[in-house]
Amino acid sequence: MTTFLLAVHVLAAIVAVGPVTVAASMFPPAARRALADPGDARASAVVQALHRICRVYAGVGVAVPVFGLATAASLGVLRDGWLIASMILTALAAVVLVALVLPRQEALAGPGSPASPGATRRLGMHTGLFNLLWATVTVLMIVRPGSTTGV
Repeated sequence: MTTFLLAVHVLAAIVAVGPVTVAASMFPPAARRALADPGDARASAVVQALHRICRVYAGVGVAVPVFGLATAASLGVLRDGWLIASMILTALAAVVLVALVLPRQEALAGPGSPASPGATRRLGMHTGLFNLLWATVTVLMIVRPGSTTGV
């Protein structure tokens, strides 16, 4: 059962978190292009699509910590420091996504957005923080201090 849980956890991370990190990273420059030419329907459509990808896959991403916790419980590592740090960083990443990235994307993707280039730079900073948190969690999941795998 542990192997199944781990496989679903890793697949959920790849399928859900991967698209959010990529689409969120692509959003600020796409929003800048759309803001530079408000009449460009294609640029606006790209911004809308990237925001929709982030929103939908963020919801799907809930499966990552759910299966992660189930896997950790199955492995008996719920109290390990690396896992606790990963859970805290995952929670922080979720807060950054839900409280900072998605609302700012929504504001920039909306029709007649009064956004400035500064808004896209701030969004880029928040997106970078989100991606850095996920990268750190990924490294912790691979390195697992105290692991018996020899890696």
